[in-house]
Amino acid sequence: MRSTKASDAPATVMEQFDRMKEKHPDAILLFRAGDFYETYRQDAVKASQILGITTANRKIDGQEVKIAGFPHNALDTYLPKLVRAGMRVAICEQLEDPKQKKVEKHTENNKEAQSSKSEKTQLTDSAMPKKKKKEEAPEQEQPKAKVDTKPEAKAEVKSEQKSETQQERKPRESQMVTVNGDKVTHGHAFQSKSNPEDWYFTAKINGEQLKPQKMDPADLVAYQKKEMTVPQLMERYYPTKLMERVPEVAYKTPNVIAGPESNLTVDKFNVYKEKDEQRADFGKYKFYAEVGGQKMSTVAPREELNAYFDRVRTPGQLVERNFGERLHLSSHYAQFKLPEGVEASGVRVAKDRADGKWKVSMDLGEHGRTDKKEISFDDGYALFKTKTATREQIAAKYLNTEITAMLNGPAMKMEKSASMKM
Repeated sequence: MRSTKASDAPATVMEQFDRMKEKHPDAILLFRAGDFYETYRQDAVKASQILGITTANRKIDGQEVKIAGFPHNALDTYLPKLVRAGMRVAICEQLEDPKQKKVEKHTENNKEAQSSKSEKTQLTDSAMPKKKKKEEAPEQEQPKAKVDTKPEAKAEVKSEQKSETQQERKPRESQMVTVNGDKVTHGHAFQSKSNPEDWYFTAKINGEQLKPQKMDPADLVAYQKKEMTVPQLMERYYPTKLMERVPEVAYKTPNVIAGPESNLTVDKFNVYKEKDEQRADFGKYKFYAEVGGQKMSTVAPREELNAYFDRVRTPGQLVERNFGERLHLSSHYAQFKLPEGVEASGVRVAKDRADGKWKVSMDLGEHGRTDKKEISFDDGYALFKTKTATREQIAAKYLNTEITAMLNGPAMKMEKSASMKM
């Protein structure tokens, strides 16, 4: 079976602009282009009049187009001006490319970082014991013979106690500073009281206690030997706390993502806790999204949930990562690749005659053939209908674990049976 490829070429910038304009004729469309937000044609003229920015002519997709733009870190300044002017705004963010991910340098100052402190919601542990202050010795414990101590001596004692208290209250130096300007302190490992075999790592960010995370035994040994530092443990157990936050406006305006046939608008995205006791996922946190007229929900993985609460991914990016299969997005399947050196010609996708279901398998030559794995309806739809998935990507999604195990195992010896000549 030959590999299936999408017949349509990717839409150009101006084609995307025209499609979005048909859906939102009264809105100003802001397209993310590198470190800038840009708008085109009639939207550029409106934006320049409201924001007081200049317009310019640029050749895009072979045609002269009027554009206006501003740095991406100025979005918090310019977006409210457009809204106050009565304009509707749609932000068209760039999608993440698994092959090329750019790490933008920190451009927010400490004041902006402090203003977004309240947005961090990784739960704090109110049960963590607080460090007790050094108690002062009660005066009644002093010998009675010294009751008539001179006032000057008492003043000196109180002065010494006061200086000790001030030293205790002195802010602790930060162990690291995140890209958002947040200060990490009190990073340490501690032993569980209920189960001494378990150890946990925790820290504070801007004085806010983080929920302790159970440590891997190897990490604990490395930390005790000083082979792992607090920044490394933060990267391991609180990765989203160290990522750069996206502008808060991304959660207040519609996000646009590339769909299988045209752009899709994320009209709604939030988190809720399942309250239906009859459901198997009762009590779990779930993502809810309304995209292109579809209403969807799914259990939120822990890392994705933290990314949402810490505001390090936009709603569009979270939809792409958690509903990509259901929406048949090419970006979802781009993450699946066969191991290096495996020939795609060995992939076979066919309908099983026994049960009539579509299944995928892989011929690895001297290493043998994998089992047949049934593919989901959505994956089959993406492969045969929208053509946003390839046979190689489907094989990688379902068979990579088995393929790796077979490649690491011994090769099968193919013995030829000698035929008897009559």
